[in-house]
Amino acid sequence: MGGKYRITGNTFPRMRRPRHRRKLVLSVAAAVVALGLAGWGTLQIVDVFTGGNKQASAADRPKVCPSPSASAPAKVLPKPAAIKVNIYNATPRSGLAKAAADELKKRGFVIGKVDNAPAAYDKKVPGTGMLLGGPTAMNGSFPVLATQLPGAAQKTDARRTADVDLIIGTKFKAFSTPAAAATALTALTQPAPAPSSC
Repeated sequence: MGGKYRITGNTFPRMRRPRHRRKLVLSVAAAVVALGLAGWGTLQIVDVFTGGNKQASAADRPKVCPSPSASAPAKVLPKPAAIKVNIYNATPRSGLAKAAADELKKRGFVIGKVDNAPAAYDKKVPGTGMLLGGPTAMNGSFPVLATQLPGAAQKTDARRTADVDLIIGTKFKAFSTPAAAATALTALTQPAPAPSSC
């Protein structure tokens, strides 16, 4: 052979493949995984034969659920006889305020003024009606009166008296039936209990 390098003698160097560290790392990782699986399997077998203390203790403890009466206190609302209602007609139909007053009187409400609506509201109440009263009426008289006329708008003013105004709107047809109003009032005073998570 020509060239710069010549091989002389009868022995040749043996070429060894480089040692692969990958095989060593993979072998160690496989051994660790195998040992972990073996340990986990052993614990599972022990739990099966011993009955699993954690599950047994959890099953022995009774669930404590709050009573329905403690979840929602009953709401105290005034009786119709304690609510004085002034009735105003904001529609073009005549006699509507007088008829509404007669009906609410039969249902136990105290009737105050009965007249046409003032100019600020005359023919300007587009819904079934509007309840107008002092700030305290929002959580007292309004909910009770609203059971008679569902969908009525509610608005507060600066008055300090306990009376409330019912202004009849253009879409008014009739009050709720006494049975429907009583059911709605019962639902307000005795709200349904919160759903139990037990």
